[in-house]
Amino acid sequence: MSTGAGVSLQCENIQVAFGGLKAVAGVSRSFLSGRIYGLIGPNGAGKTTLMNALSGHATLAAGQVTLNGRDITKLSIHARTRAGLGRSFQITKIFSGMTVLENLKLGAFAHRYRVQPFWMPAGRFAEIRQDAERVLEQIGLERLAHAPAENLSHGDQRALEVGLALLSDPSVLLLDEPLAGVGHERLEQAIDLIRRIVAGRTVLLIEHNMDVVMQISDEIVVMVQGQLLASGSPAEIKANPAVRAAYLGNDE
Repeated sequence: MSTGAGVSLQCENIQVAFGGLKAVAGVSRSFLSGRIYGLIGPNGAGKTTLMNALSGHATLAAGQVTLNGRDITKLSIHARTRAGLGRSFQITKIFSGMTVLENLKLGAFAHRYRVQPFWMPAGRFAEIRQDAERVLEQIGLERLAHAPAENLSHGDQRALEVGLALLSDPSVLLLDEPLAGVGHERLEQAIDLIRRIVAGRTVLLIEHNMDVVMQISDEIVVMVQGQLLASGSPAEIKANPAVRAAYLGNDE
């Protein structure tokens, strides 16, 4: 995992089109290690599409994506994950019929082996369990290790999905609405989780709760109509007239 303060993720002239519509129109941006970036903008601004382009879930019409100095533009989703790019989604993707620990063990196995090996030394099973238990502790769900995932609160399900993304020990983590559906009583705990996992990583998150975005982000990137409108510290974004007019509104 990258630990420096240099550029860990860079995109140049990213373009994604659906038919004649440019959902992302020439986005260029660098992201530094150890920082949390809030990606905001009105619905339809292209935030999730940009995240999909970075993670390989959307086909580029043009542009280049670089991860830790390596061009990953043509790599598959799985190859990008192995290169150090983690991703969570708006819609929680967990195995509801399995326990929390089983979800993590299955995820750990998938990250280590793309296909089922014919034979595996016993020590490898221990490594998979160690990976799962390491992440279980990181996300603070040890007490729920043997609980069925379908019985978790929505907030704990979101934490589990973040845990699945952490299993590959990514240097860059893309989080699409990681706090969606998290109750007010669990909000601070969820924010603390994101702050803890950022150590040495780049975190790019989409979140519609502006209070949370302003509280947690080192830098905020604003998108409108598939393009970057502005970026800066939370205070700078709050004071930016163009951002207020396009997205935040003019109420004090």
